[in-house]
Amino acid sequence: MHPAPSVIIFTTLSGLGFGLLFFLGLGLPAVSGTVAFIFFAIAFGLAVAGLLASTFHLGHPERAWKAFTQWKTSWLSREGWCAVIALVVMGLYAIGVIFLDQRWGVLGVIGSLASLATVFTTSMIYTQLKTIPRWHMKLTPAMFLSFSLAGGALLAGQMRLALPFLLITALVQILYWRQGDKALAASGTDLGTATGLGSRGTVRAFEPPHTGTNYLLREFVHVVGRKHAEKLRVIAFALAFVLPVILLVLPFSHFFALLAILSHLAGVATSRWLFFAQAEHVVGLYYGKR
Repeated sequence: MHPAPSVIIFTTLSGLGFGLLFFLGLGLPAVSGTVAFIFFAIAFGLAVAGLLASTFHLGHPERAWKAFTQWKTSWLSREGWCAVIALVVMGLYAIGVIFLDQRWGVLGVIGSLASLATVFTTSMIYTQLKTIPRWHMKLTPAMFLSFSLAGGALLAGQMRLALPFLLITALVQILYWRQGDKALAASGTDLGTATGLGSRGTVRAFEPPHTGTNYLLREFVHVVGRKHAEKLRVIAFALAFVLPVILLVLPFSHFFALLAILSHLAGVATSRWLFFAQAEHVVGLYYGKR
């Protein structure tokens, strides 16, 4: 898939934003007044900025509101509803915490669950696609949710929770990469099934279907070199997990905490770039690109 900046920004920022909202809804950290305002402003800023970035990848952003009518069949529509519910509920909860010094626990729990549900529905937009075997597996929502919780714990200043969440997310990321690398071959899809000629014997591409490019090649066929991908994986893993974990086990300081957050953010963005760039859409088989 073409790694469009809009979807990378969307999945990176919204995951962190809703992850932070999850912990704020549970009263972590237990803040109020101006400090609470800052935490909620960061959470809402990240979540809303991510959602707005996603609209730039649409052919007609002005029609995005119509997605809300398809909630029975579309994970994109369900994501929209979950996001609105989470933001509205957490907005009401934030009013109580910031201005009234009241912590409405039930409202906070509902907002926390809605925030996680938003991340889950986002992941299911990709997981449901059978045409991309690397995404069509249970580890995809597990990865999205674990990243959101790890990043949210970091942003919420919950370092004791952030450490185990980072270690779990690192394990999920490794498993996702390992299983993802085998997903296309394991799906049983090849040039024979792509062309419908597999019953006649082994199919080889003699010439490309056409000499020029088209929408399918631009949007769904993005080839990343194996060595280049391996280097980026090392960078993503080091930034998202290794460096933050090292900084968390050192004696606490606000500078180290900030550095851990920024490192994790850069690592998540790199991982997301690989998530889209390495998505092997089966249409690439038809063009001899797999």
